[in-house]
Amino acid sequence: MSDAENFTPSLDPMSARPLYAQLADVIAEKIESGDLAPDRPIPSENHLAEEYGVARLTARRAAQELRERGLIVTVRGKGSFVVDQPPAATPDNEDRTTS
Repeated sequence: MSDAENFTPSLDPMSARPLYAQLADVIAEKIESGDLAPDRPIPSENHLAEEYGVARLTARRAAQELRERGLIVTVRGKGSFVVDQPPAATPDNEDRTTS
């Protein structure tokens, strides 16, 4: 494996964008690219916290953000899983959520 394959994107603690949102974006990118397959678990909150150097609560809030985006579903006692059909981001859907 090359170094590029092992690369973990870093989060920017100095950014105005919250760390949980940055982490949610990183995971969303992995879902979109196929690195995290549909109906398969995402890494645990503890694993995400360790891998990205954030607090467990930050990882938990990132998972909540992904649930709100419709990208994952959490099953109590089993973990969080990538949904089979993520919602399509269309301007029409965005207009309804902002009104």
